[in-house]
Amino acid sequence: MLEEPRIFKDEQVLNPEYLPEFLPHREHQIERIAKNLFPASRGRPVQNMFIIGPPGIGKTVSVRFVFRQFEEFSERIKTIYINTWNYNTSVAVLAKIVLDLGLFVQRRGLSKDEIMERLIEALKKCNKGLIICLDEVDQLVKKDENALYDLLRLNQYVDNPIGLVMISNYPDIFVNIEPRIKSSLNIEELEFKPYTIQEMKDILTERCKYAFRPGSLEEGVILLCANHAINKGGDVRIGLECLRKAAKICEEENSDKIKTEYVKRILKETGPVKLKIMHGQLGGVEKNIVELLSKEEPITSTDLHEKYVKIFGDISQFALTKHVKHLEDIGIVRVKESRRETRGRKWFISLIKRKVFK
Repeated sequence: MLEEPRIFKDEQVLNPEYLPEFLPHREHQIERIAKNLFPASRGRPVQNMFIIGPPGIGKTVSVRFVFRQFEEFSERIKTIYINTWNYNTSVAVLAKIVLDLGLFVQRRGLSKDEIMERLIEALKKCNKGLIICLDEVDQLVKKDENALYDLLRLNQYVDNPIGLVMISNYPDIFVNIEPRIKSSLNIEELEFKPYTIQEMKDILTERCKYAFRPGSLEEGVILLCANHAINKGGDVRIGLECLRKAAKICEEENSDKIKTEYVKRILKETGPVKLKIMHGQLGGVEKNIVELLSKEEPITSTDLHEKYVKIFGDISQFALTKHVKHLEDIGIVRVKESRRETRGRKWFISLIKRKVFK
């Protein structure tokens, strides 16, 4: 017979993807997002938004919170969330929107114009204002910036108001895009500032109310997790991970209370989660490259190839270089040339820790 968990009331509350009923210390940003998008429910033009700030400080969850409110309380707005890590071309984005609007379309075999026709058809049938969130939009800009132009020109073909909410950690992604796209964006920037230690503590306290049974936390546990999250860049997900791991130790030791000593045990292994999320979104060869670089960096391209073949199997130097180039393009690795070699040049590859925000 399975025993009822002694500590957890709802472990899912600690999941980074969980959408809570209340978001402490993001009331102003939520109000601003809702105000800019609400005209879509009245058939009026929408103010496009560009939301910026460091990882893990509530950008995505705030937009999803507003989207949920619109879907629940307004019959005149349709919201669609797209993470452009998974949909990073115009065809992929347009096909995703068509599917979410209820029409089938295959991503392969159809031209962009054909998919656009299906999208226009779907929008006319929908007869609602459409708000599209492009999360991690820098991935789309790097791969296919014309996707933005395709979305922006939809208003030429339908009466439905269409708005874009774009989210990124990087404030400068639109600097070098084509002038025709930049002039059409008409965006309002909304910056999310990092949480203070007290705000982080409040957020984790709110989650703990629903994640754990009353009296399950020793005094000081939340403060310790909040402080660690702040020291690691202010990412709420780090604090949530600290709580989850400490609770697992608590269960393993058959204790009835999460103690500060459990948190201290796991602090060293609970670091920035942005790379972990990126790693999880990569696949195949690129995921293997990141795994190698996380253990040995910097490394020459020749050594990387040798180690890759030894651990993961045969691949040509040319093919591996193409994957490294893609990782460089999306901001995960740095490739640096050394000119000190007398017998030719060497290329050193390492994971990049990009300064995302000032």
